[in-house]
Amino acid sequence: MYILFFSKVCNMQPFLIIVQYMLSSQNYLQEQIWISQKYQPSFKEHEEVSIMSSGLPMLTVVTLMGHGDVATQEVFEWVSSVPEMVRAGSQVTRFLNDLSSFKLGKHKKDMPSAVETYMIENRLTEEEAVEAIAALLENRWRILNQARMDIDRTLLPAAQVVVNMARTNEIIYLHGRDGYTNDDDLKDLVTALFLEHVPL
Repeated sequence: MYILFFSKVCNMQPFLIIVQYMLSSQNYLQEQIWISQKYQPSFKEHEEVSIMSSGLPMLTVVTLMGHGDVATQEVFEWVSSVPEMVRAGSQVTRFLNDLSSFKLGKHKKDMPSAVETYMIENRLTEEEAVEAIAALLENRWRILNQARMDIDRTLLPAAQVVVNMARTNEIIYLHGRDGYTNDDDLKDLVTALFLEHVPL
C-alpha cells in the first residue's frame, strides 16, 4: 500500500517517514533514560526532547500521506526539517498535555512535566509555574499562527495540517481535561458533533 502511494507522490522518498519514526523513538528512549536514572532535565532539555516526543512531527508526516496533490516532495522535506511552525505546534501539544496532567496528578514513573521542570529550575510555586507555562503556550500559539501567515503559499495546505493538529489537541485538553488518556472526557463532545441532530 505505502509503496504504491510513494510511487505516485512525486518520487517521494520513504526514508523521510522512517526518519520521523526514528527521531520520535530516540526521544521516547531519552525520556525513559531520564525516568530510569531519576534525572531532572533542564527546561531547555525537556523542551527539545518534547518537540519530537509530542508526536506532532511524525503524525504530520503520516497525515500528509493521505493528502494527495498536497503531499509533494517539497512538503515532506519541509515537515521533516521540523521548521519553526512544526516546533511551535509540538510545543503547544506538549504544554497542553503537561498542564492537564499536572492538574490531574502524575504517576511515579512519568517523566517530569514541563511544569515541574520549569518550577524546579526557576524556584517557583506550582501556581507560578502553571501560569508561566500557560504564558509560554500562548506564545507558541502566536508563533504558530504567525508562521502560518508568513509561509510560502505552496506550503500553506501542509501548514494548515499542522495548525489543525494543534487545534485538535486544544480540544482534547480543553479546560484541563485529558481526553487523550480518559476518552470519557470527549464522549459528550463526540456525541454532540456526530450523533445528535441539530435542531433547525
